[in-house]
Amino acid sequence: MTPSTSVDPVEDLTRAQFVARGVTDVLQPRNVILVGMLGIGLAAAGDWTGLPWGLLAALCAGLIPAGYIEWERKRGTWGDRHVVDRTKRAPIFLVILGSIGAGTVVMVLGGAPTGILVTMQALWAMTVILLLVNTVWKISVDSAVASAIVALLAAVHSPWWLLAYAMTIAVCWSRVVLGYHTVAQTIAGAGLGAATASAFLLV
Repeated sequence: MTPSTSVDPVEDLTRAQFVARGVTDVLQPRNVILVGMLGIGLAAAGDWTGLPWGLLAALCAGLIPAGYIEWERKRGTWGDRHVVDRTKRAPIFLVILGSIGAGTVVMVLGGAPTGILVTMQALWAMTVILLLVNTVWKISVDSAVASAIVALLAAVHSPWWLLAYAMTIAVCWSRVVLGYHTVAQTIAGAGLGAATASAFLLV
């Protein structure tokens, strides 16, 4: 059963929910993408010149979509960034697809490293699948992003990055504790993130 409500007032939070709120806020997609893309850009270029490309990737894949969500929230479209109602999420996915697509074009024209381009394509493909699944089921975007970024970092840097899946597990746990998703929805999101990243890295 998909939870229809979530916990918001701080005074009503249990200790577990209080911790989960901190985890989900700190490890929200825009933050994970920002750190992850900088690391991927650095690895893709082999030196500091990859950092601007990583920042551009983070802007298009994470910061612009987060800004759009905040803008709509202030307009009263949604209560917060979590957009609990699945049926209202389609515009967010379309903004993400448009933003990542535009960023990829700029990267191609600017001669960005192949690694960062592959990453952008992986995130674009993942977003398409998230959009399609979301039409019938509330799959966890936060879990998908946390999983995909860890998988990509492990591929471009070192398998030791797979230890960061502890972060992905924490994200999944927080989404369930706060009532935003079921266990199945977070597992599906994490699985999609890992599978999408892996598929593109094998190309």
